[in-house]
Amino acid sequence: MTEPDLDTPVLDDHLHLDPDAGQGLSAVRDFRRLGGTHLLVVNKPSWHLGVEAETGEDFRDVFERTLDVVVEANDLLPGRAWPVLGVHPGLISRLVDDRGFAPGDARDLMQAGLDVAAEYVRDGRALALKSGRPHYDTPDEVWDASNAVLRHALGLGADVECAVQLHTEASEDLTEIASWAEERGLPAHRVVKHYAGPTLAGPTPSVMCRTEWLREAAERGEPFLMETDFVDDPDRPGAVMGPKTVPRRVRTLLEEGYDDAVRLAHVETPARVYGIDTEATLSA
Repeated sequence: MTEPDLDTPVLDDHLHLDPDAGQGLSAVRDFRRLGGTHLLVVNKPSWHLGVEAETGEDFRDVFERTLDVVVEANDLLPGRAWPVLGVHPGLISRLVDDRGFAPGDARDLMQAGLDVAAEYVRDGRALALKSGRPHYDTPDEVWDASNAVLRHALGLGADVECAVQLHTEASEDLTEIASWAEERGLPAHRVVKHYAGPTLAGPTPSVMCRTEWLREAAERGEPFLMETDFVDDPDRPGAVMGPKTVPRRVRTLLEEGYDDAVRLAHVETPARVYGIDTEATLSA
């Protein structure tokens, strides 16, 4: 059953779709039925798609598969979907611990993959880049290599004039990363902390859809986005949040009188961060 229209764009800022092994387009249909209109679809980690990269070019298959599912999602949405492409920061541990790479060689491979992702942004086929650093403890040399990858991504974002989504450790203060972005010519507000809480300093928070977090973000009145981080992995069916969550939380916020916050998260902040117009891309 389709829920009553929410009369607003509804954007999930970060989720994954796997039409081969996961729910794929059925997740998009669930999102739409609950009132969702727009999606930012992030490529799944390369090794989850069976790609064990040796060169930057090896990531291209991962990116192309993401573009393909975005095209299909666009046919189902009243708004549209955009691809976000990059290299998951957890790859460095897979390269170093499982495949015997030196940290410097892992860094170089991941940076090369980001170079390929930036090509898609440059030619208009992708909206933004994805990078970051591990959210778990690592040896110093791996941490340093990861930060070098992250800084490279920020530099690419400045070069191709796009936002950069980050997967990092849990933190309420990432002003250092924001300063790295500014030093490279990327405005700090175009750096997005995926899986964020409501009180983040530095990048723009993409707030996980816990109701209490969203209320706190709404009360603060600072720019924020909303996401599920839906992983679309049949081996982890209950992981993170499902595709219905963002529209459900939007409905709750509207019922509680947070109309301005909904507009901030789904119209104003997407325009500020990504340069997208979620109203103009919403069909009547």
